[in-house]
Amino acid sequence: MNKALEIVTQLFPGQVVFSSSLGQEDQVITDAIFRNNLPIKIFTLDTGRLFNETYELFEKTMARYNKNIYVYFPDYSDVESFVNKKGINSFYESVDNRKECCYIRKVKPLNRALQGAKVWITGLRSEQSENRRGMHIIEWLEEKQLYKFNPLIDWSYPQVLDYINEFNVPYNTLHDKGFISIGCAPCTRAIEPDEDPRAGRWWWEASHKECGIHQNVLSE
Repeated sequence: MNKALEIVTQLFPGQVVFSSSLGQEDQVITDAIFRNNLPIKIFTLDTGRLFNETYELFEKTMARYNKNIYVYFPDYSDVESFVNKKGINSFYESVDNRKECCYIRKVKPLNRALQGAKVWITGLRSEQSENRRGMHIIEWLEEKQLYKFNPLIDWSYPQVLDYINEFNVPYNTLHDKGFISIGCAPCTRAIEPDEDPRAGRWWWEASHKECGIHQNVLSE
C-alpha cells in the first residue's frame, strides 16, 4: 500500500486527496500517509451529527502525528432549510429524507473538498457491502473527472486490525463496543456478531446502506 500511495503522488503531484471518516480503514491509510510524510491532503466531513468519540479520535490523531486533517462542513443555509422544513430527525421518516440529509451534510461538502483533485483516495473494502463488492482498486469517475483509488479494496477486516495493532494506530473506541461502521450518531448502532458490517447504518430501512458518496450505479 505504501508504495502504491507514493507512486500516485508522483504521477499527480499536488492533486491527491484522501477523504477520511476516521473509521478503522481510514486510520490505516492516515497512518501510512503521515508516517511516510506523503504529500497527500487528508480531509474529513463534519456533518454536525457525529459521535463525541469521533471528535475525540480526530483530536487524538492530529496530536499523534502532529499534522493537520482538514475539515469540511455542510452549508449552514442548506441545513437550516432542511431542518426547518422537514424536522431535525426527519431522516427516520423516509429513505428520501435520509438521502437528502446525507446529500446536504456529506455529498455537497465532499464535492467542494474534491475540487482541483485528480486522485481521490478512499478506505473502502469490497467485503463491507454488496455495493462495494463491484468496485475496483482504481476507478475513473466521469462525473467528477478524477480517479478514485481504493488501496484497501481487497483487504480483509483481520488485515486492518493487524495493521492497527502492529503500528499502534489510534482508533475510535466505539469499535470496541460493536460499532463496526461509524457514521452520524442518530444513524448508527452497534451490531451483533453475526450481522453484516453495515447493518448498524440506517438500520431502520432496507437500502444499499450508502449515503451517496460511494454509490456504485453499476450495481443498482
